[in-house]
This record gives sequence, C-alpha cells and structure tokens, in this order.
Amino acid sequence: MRISELSRRADVPVATVKFYLREGLLPPGELTSATQARYADAHLERLRLVRALVTGVGLSIDSTRQVLALIDHPPGEVAEVFGAVQQLLTPTDAVDPARERSTRTLVEQWGWTCEEGYDAPLRRLAGALAAVDAAGFEIPDGVLDRYAAAMHAVAEIEIAHVPRTSLSEAVRYMVLGSVLMEPVLLAVRRLAEAQVATASEENFRPG
Repeated sequence: MRISELSRRADVPVATVKFYLREGLLPPGELTSATQARYADAHLERLRLVRALVTGVGLSIDSTRQVLALIDHPPGEVAEVFGAVQQLLTPTDAVDPARERSTRTLVEQWGWTCEEGYDAPLRRLAGALAAVDAAGFEIPDGVLDRYAAAMHAVAEIEIAHVPRTSLSEAVRYMVLGSVLMEPVLLAVRRLAEAQVATASEENFRPG
C-alpha cells in the first residue's frame, strides 16, 4: 500500500506518518521509485501502536522510541524484562532518601521484595506519599495495606496472562499492558467510586 492508504487505514494524517518515519518510530517502506515507497500490513500495525502510545497514552516521542526498542530488542532474561519495563515506564524525580527508606520499609511489610531493578516504582511511590503529606491529607490507617492487597490481586491477573511462547511476545505484552492498561485501571476505579458513592449516598448526607 502507498502512504496515502496507510494513512487512511490507520486514521493518521499523512504528515504525521511522515513525521513518525523521520523519527524512526515507523520503519521505512520498500522503495518503488525515488519518491515513493510501498508499505505492508506490518507498517499499519506499528503505526497504530505508535499512535496509541503517543496520542492515547500521551508518551513523548523519546519514551515511545524506548518502548518500541524494548519490544523489538528484549532483554535476554525474564527477570531483566520486568526490571527494564519498570524502569522505562516509571519516570521519577529525586526523592528524599529518608522518605525512600521509609517507603522501602512499608513495602517490605507487605511481604514484597525491593530488589535491584525496582527502584523506579519504589521512588515513584515515595514521591507520591510525600505529595500526600505535603497536601496535609491523612491516609486512614490500614488503607494503604488494603490498596497493596488489591494491587497484588491485579498483578496476579496480569502476570498470569503473560505469553509464554517467546520472550519477545512476553515483553510486548508486559510493556503494552503496563502502558495501555493503566488509564483503563484508573477509569475503572473512577466508575467503582461512583458506584459505591451512589450506593452509600445516605452516608454522605449531613446529619
């Protein structure tokens, strides 16, 4: 197919397709002349993926490039895959060392290990908890423990569906599952809150 058909089938403007080609997010097509190229279904699949990452999830071009590189060239071991995915998909700012240590202690109390390669999500949690404290919001006792238990159940569901056919497919599933499903999980949480609040409406009325 020509670039115009690729654009139409992916519902992506031609100018955007050319931009992705220049940025290396989309592999070049097969040249049929000095100014034209032919594209295959694999290009369509990659273009839809890039569009989902950039527009649907909001990743930067650089982050999208790293995600694609991780899918195309996965680490050699499964353990490395999890660490690489976490590091790539969990951008963090610097956090206070004391806060990071207290967060590590909290996570260990949940029975979770804090092995090397999981520093990024640990720091992300530490930063989030610091923001909660800075806002003067108090998390009720036991709530974080219940959150952790709920997220552990979610993680078990996700990991159970990781393909075992090949490392490449496992990486693709983990990366895309992490990137594309986080907004879904957040939306489901919002819906659940609305449902529970509606069902408990009497509890929110002034006495």
